[in-house]
Amino acid sequence: MSDYQLYIDGEWSEAASGESFPTFNPANGEKIADIAKAGEEDTVRAIEAARRAFDEGPWPRMSGKERADLVRKYGEAIQAKADDLARLETMDGGGTIRKAMTADTMSCAGTFLKFADYAETVSDYEELPEYALMPGLPGKRNYLKYEPIGVCAQITPWNFPLIMASWKIAPAIAAGNTIVLKPASVTPITALELARIADEVGIPKGVVNVIAGPGASVGEVMAAHPMVDKVAFTGSTEVGARIMALAAPTVKKVTLELGGKSASIVTEDADFELAAKGVLFGTFFHNGQVCESGTRALVNEKIYDDFVDKLVDTAAGIKLGDPMDFATDQGPLVSDTQLKTVERYVAIGKDEGAKLATGGERPTGEAFDKGYFYEPTIFAGVDNAMKIAQEEIFGPVLSVIKVRDDAEAVKVANDSIYGLAGAVWSSDIERAQGIAEQMRTGTIWINEHHLLGPEHPFGGYKQSGIGSEMGVHGYNEYRLKKRIHVDDNLNPAEHMTFMMLFS
Repeated sequence: MSDYQLYIDGEWSEAASGESFPTFNPANGEKIADIAKAGEEDTVRAIEAARRAFDEGPWPRMSGKERADLVRKYGEAIQAKADDLARLETMDGGGTIRKAMTADTMSCAGTFLKFADYAETVSDYEELPEYALMPGLPGKRNYLKYEPIGVCAQITPWNFPLIMASWKIAPAIAAGNTIVLKPASVTPITALELARIADEVGIPKGVVNVIAGPGASVGEVMAAHPMVDKVAFTGSTEVGARIMALAAPTVKKVTLELGGKSASIVTEDADFELAAKGVLFGTFFHNGQVCESGTRALVNEKIYDDFVDKLVDTAAGIKLGDPMDFATDQGPLVSDTQLKTVERYVAIGKDEGAKLATGGERPTGEAFDKGYFYEPTIFAGVDNAMKIAQEEIFGPVLSVIKVRDDAEAVKVANDSIYGLAGAVWSSDIERAQGIAEQMRTGTIWINEHHLLGPEHPFGGYKQSGIGSEMGVHGYNEYRLKKRIHVDDNLNPAEHMTFMMLFS
């Protein structure tokens, strides 16, 4: 496999320092490629390129239709390369090839295609109502003009490299902005492949810049640099707070999609088969390395014991193994660091007095010797005050909590610093909706989990973030609103507002 350089101002180049870093396959520990390691000088160069492209280039001056044509071409090129991208995503991140082919590449391409539609169909103008306190003033009207923000610094996490890059790049450029994207150093490859596709489809130079490197020497420079107009970050709450602090001196617009500890509420009337598979899907999809994973199951006491048994029995059918095998349900964690984090939290859960119902170990056997594999793990008898119920583990660990009724379920669900997502499993839809509407969280599924789409906004409450991604709401996060007042009455005597100064 080829090594990767930095993509800045429409050109590929080595880092100014000449340094690079390796990226590894988490299934076997083998090196995949060497990646040019950006530093402060490279980051500034990328920001300056994006600034020139916005201030002097054609992109923000194109019509929405012209941008839409190129963004649509971008999405179609991703579709054409879907098999190769899926293979690279699996090798670099450890998710299964089944996930990569059915979720990652499809979602990535679909996001570009949807935002191409928005660029073409969502108006840049909005009429405003007349003055309520002074109705009927002759000649006076108001409207909004939507405009791109400018240079957008974008920082993506390691768990969904393709999807997260598309969530950042597509709405930003569709709206007429220019971007500098920093993918996570653990999984940079497919973001750099998206840069290659941008080049191939003719996105003007400087509009899309992709550089990989450490957060301290790249991400912090991006967040603080005065030429950057907006920062969009997906990752931990701790780092999100740091980015807010760095952006504050220049009062940049910031959108943050941060941590979560989502609750799945299971009522006593839920369908056992559906709810058990749904709760496990909510937790163990992509090894729990999902910000909106349902890692707390709040189960009505009337069915609690039986439901825990059902979860354990069902989890036994999850097949761990080679992520390149389409039959594999769950591959390795992304890195040794993440594996050790999961092991540390499992030990904490035991020490806190939770009952380990299943899992809690690395799988044995030659197939697992070199990779970062961990068994699907379920704790019963969990109190919501325990660390395993309050802190984001980002691994295949489910905490099952007993609740008396719906009111207690809502109270426990809301007892968290996070508010990113949640789910309700019930055969009574009206009851489930009533529960959902009381949960303080940004996305709630009823009898479903993880289903996201480019048409629908996604964002968090509390310490799970600021702003929205996706949908028209996410598109407008990349546009400024300018109010324009027009008065076509040119007779000074009929300007009633002048009376406040002129008698």
